Amino acid sequence: MGAEPDECVPERPARQRRVDWREWAPLTLLTLAALVGGGLWLAGLRTAPQLVWAAVTLVALVPAAWATLRQLWRRQFGVDVIAVLALVGTLLVREYLAGAVIAVMVSTGQALEGYAQRRASRDLRALLERAPRQARRRTPDGGIELVPLDRVTVGDRLVVGPGDVVPVDGTVEEAVTLDESVVTGESQLVTRAAGEQVASGVVNAGAGFGLRATKNAAESTYAGIVRLAEEATAHKAPMVRLADRYAAAFVPFTLLLAGVAWLLTGQFLRAVAVLVVATPCPLLLATPIAIVAGLSRVARRGVLVRDGGSLELLGRARTLLLDKTGTLTAGRPVAAETVVAPGGDRDEVLRLAASVEQLSPHVLAAALVRQARDRGLRLDEPTEVTEQPGRGVSGRVAGRLVRVGQLAGEPPEWAQRARERAELTGRSSVWVSDEQGLLGAIVLEDPVRPDARRTVRRLRQAGLRRLIMVTGDRPLTARQVAQVVGVDDVIAQCSPQEKIERVRDESGRAITLMVGDGVNDAPALAEAHVGVAMGATGATASADVADAVLTVDRLDRLADAVEIARYARRIALQSATVGMGLAVVAMVAAAVGRLPPVAGAFLQEGIDVLVILNALRALGGGLRRREVSSETRKLLDRYAGEHAGVRDVLDRLRDTADLVATSPDVRECAPALREVHRRLVDEVLPHEAAEEQRLYPALAGPLGSDEATATMSREHVEISRLVDRIGGHLAGQPDGRLRADEVPDLLAALYGLDAVLRLHLAQEEEDYFSLNAADGRRQ
Repeated sequence: MGAEPDECVPERPARQRRVDWREWAPLTLLTLAALVGGGLWLAGLRTAPQLVWAAVTLVALVPAAWATLRQLWRRQFGVDVIAVLALVGTLLVREYLAGAVIAVMVSTGQALEGYAQRRASRDLRALLERAPRQARRRTPDGGIELVPLDRVTVGDRLVVGPGDVVPVDGTVEEAVTLDESVVTGESQLVTRAAGEQVASGVVNAGAGFGLRATKNAAESTYAGIVRLAEEATAHKAPMVRLADRYAAAFVPFTLLLAGVAWLLTGQFLRAVAVLVVATPCPLLLATPIAIVAGLSRVARRGVLVRDGGSLELLGRARTLLLDKTGTLTAGRPVAAETVVAPGGDRDEVLRLAASVEQLSPHVLAAALVRQARDRGLRLDEPTEVTEQPGRGVSGRVAGRLVRVGQLAGEPPEWAQRARERAELTGRSSVWVSDEQGLLGAIVLEDPVRPDARRTVRRLRQAGLRRLIMVTGDRPLTARQVAQVVGVDDVIAQCSPQEKIERVRDESGRAITLMVGDGVNDAPALAEAHVGVAMGATGATASADVADAVLTVDRLDRLADAVEIARYARRIALQSATVGMGLAVVAMVAAAVGRLPPVAGAFLQEGIDVLVILNALRALGGGLRRREVSSETRKLLDRYAGEHAGVRDVLDRLRDTADLVATSPDVRECAPALREVHRRLVDEVLPHEAAEEQRLYPALAGPLGSDEATATMSREHVEISRLVDRIGGHLAGQPDGRLRADEVPDLLAALYGLDAVLRLHLAQEEEDYFSLNAADGRRQ
């Protein structure tokens, strides 16, 4: 019950898999047989080669005819019917060599198509595997028994251990802390008081608790999500091959031309010649080659697309719906800011909190510990650690009693301001106190992915016209993320059923993509024309109902996939159009008796070579992104790493500005002002100057021009000007005293620098540092 479900292991790209010889055996044998017949002909034999070629034709005809009859029985009409008629015709007029050539072509197309569809969907396997199968139930004598989930009935008292998935819907018997992101999409942990309802499928992020079942397993929330995904998958229409869409016009024209040639001349051979040159090699060969090339390229970019039909739809998509948590955001909380009481030490508050939280299983605890270690703080081993579900953790650090958790009682003025500021920005706060009182707060957020805004712009450039964010998160938080990334619309507090309805509504207007990462996204992914799962985060359920899976935790690879898909589809259409145009010219020549079947077959092979060479262009090109050199990557890594230090100075700057704004005696602010100004001059300005001199010139190539960094250079000038302005106020008062009439201008400089510098860092991280992809190989 308490064990974690197996994570979905991302599939390796096709190029890393062992080739299954059985997939290519028919094509290999037919090709060898046709070549053997050619060798016998060159040796001077005449009857034996004809028999070999006839056998090759017959071997290819039987499965092709069977497949065509099955399609016709299902009222499906494709280009394969022309190939079947051509094979039959060559046997009737004894043009066996022409039949063998067509047979090799047909087998090649089938092999390529099978290769493109090798990654068949595993449907709902992981979604079902994640569902709990057992529950811990209290017995009348006070014990606990492990029972199958289907034996849980309404009214049973259950025990949910730390890290367990809640097995059924129910009411909690004491205050609990839950991770509900798997069902609601809400990234922040939530606290449920005794008597509140909780849904099955959510994860216990705190201590064990009692649960009274209000529904059985079949009627609970998680089972409903599974049913929604199953229904959406069953409802989804099968993919239509690009070649079959052309068949609607090409096949009737071919049959009509062959029939007219036979009717007017009385020569059946001419009708066969028309069918031979009309055999849709450009559709059966060039189109799959372009699509397979596209599948291979997106796989190398870390995107596994299940089949060629999904790649075609990816290239035609016009609407994109994105989940927020784990897709546009990181999906896990990080410590964004540490606020301390007047005169407090920011690093010490974070160190004390992280030391106590080392033994806690909370997701928030992991964020605090990670932040402290990233800052190089030394953590002490806590003692006497206790945890009160829904309230927090307390323990002794070097003999000092430290409490980390919710704010209790009426907060002091500085804490009230900090709480209001966090709420305005959609963040949550963890409060730290000791025996003497409140020490400070650590503000947590689920940050927007640095590459999210750039990816949204690239998706628009690739042809997506409407971008919508759907999330189970709160409206305020959702709107703020939507504004940052630049989507067209946002739908907050969206349940799995509402997501399905919205996807269904958008799919009725245009080809629609849906991107998500959680179990709650699985039904919507199955409903969309193309569902894309963020598989690198371990979201196995969404990955298995999706048509494409991002195996790397980078949203910009979705933009790569869309651009590659559009390019591959454009090459496929181009190859098909040119090849069919040349085939029509050859068909007319065959109809008037200028092209016999054998010559027509070899001419068709010449057309095949031409369109195949064109289709191979899909192996490269189509990406808008420019490659970043290894030297530039080192610079990006260096200056991205320095941003942590700059943000620390920023926090001190904001504290100093608040001190100046609220202190009744501005003379007391002078020491803090001088210290923050020293750090601005010694740490921030050298960082900005080095970026201006080294990083920005190196980015001219990847960004397309020197002008791409012009706006950021202007911000460097403004940052330097504001630092000088603050320094001017300090230099004008050598005795360290600030006059009251200076305060308004000083505050304007302090808060202005805070705003400009924060915006500057965010822009660099979104526009520049996001270029530093995990895999910089040229594709």
